[in-house]
Amino acid sequence: MSIREPGCEDTLELELPRPAAYPAPVGAVGAWGPAATAGGRFRLLPVEPRRDLALLAGWMNDPVVDRWWSLAGPQERTAAHLGAQLAGDGRSVPCLGLLDGRPMSYWEVYRADLDPLARYYPAAPHDIGLHLLIGTARDRSRGLGAELLRAVSALVLRHHPRCARIVAEPDVRNAASVAAFRAAGFRKAAEAELPDKRAAIMLRDR
Repeated sequence: MSIREPGCEDTLELELPRPAAYPAPVGAVGAWGPAATAGGRFRLLPVEPRRDLALLAGWMNDPVVDRWWSLAGPQERTAAHLGAQLAGDGRSVPCLGLLDGRPMSYWEVYRADLDPLARYYPAAPHDIGLHLLIGTARDRSRGLGAELLRAVSALVLRHHPRCARIVAEPDVRNAASVAAFRAAGFRKAAEAELPDKRAAIMLRDR
C-alpha cells in the first residue's frame, strides 16, 4: 500500500485536527528526508488524520499492537490519540514510517524533557523520545525494528543538534521491543513505575 496523493482522501464524519503551522520543538520531521536501511529506503511522514486515520485505527485493532498501546476500538479512539498531539505545540509529532513508499509503522517523535516522562527519569534539555509500532505483521520478528530505530536515531541526531541523547520507555514485559532498542544501540539505564506500566528507560547517547 502506498500513500495516496492529496485529493484522494476518503471523507470522514469525524472532526479531525490538522497539523498546526508552527515550528515543532522536535524539528521539521517531515523535511528530514529518507534514510537507507537494509530493508529499503525509509522515511518519516507526519500523520495527516484525514488520509491516515483508517490505516492507523486498523493497526491499533491488531491484538499484537493493542497489547502494548491499548487503543483498540472505533476510529474515534485513535483520532483522539492523534488529536491530542496535533492540537498541541508540536512537542510530539506522530508519523507514518514508509519503507520504499509503503506505510508499515507508526512513530511518535517527542520532546522527552517536556513530556510527563521527565518526572520519572533524570531528563536533560532537548532529550528526544521515540515511540514505535510495526503495523504490518509481515514486517515483525525479522530484526527490522532495530534497523529502523538505528535509522531514525541517526535522523534525530543529525537534524536536532541540541539533542544529546534519545530516550525510549518500552514496557519491561515487552521483551521484543527492549531487545530491538538494545540492538539499535540503546542501553537500559533504569526501570520506572509509570502510571500505565513499568517501563525500561532506554537511552542512546550522541
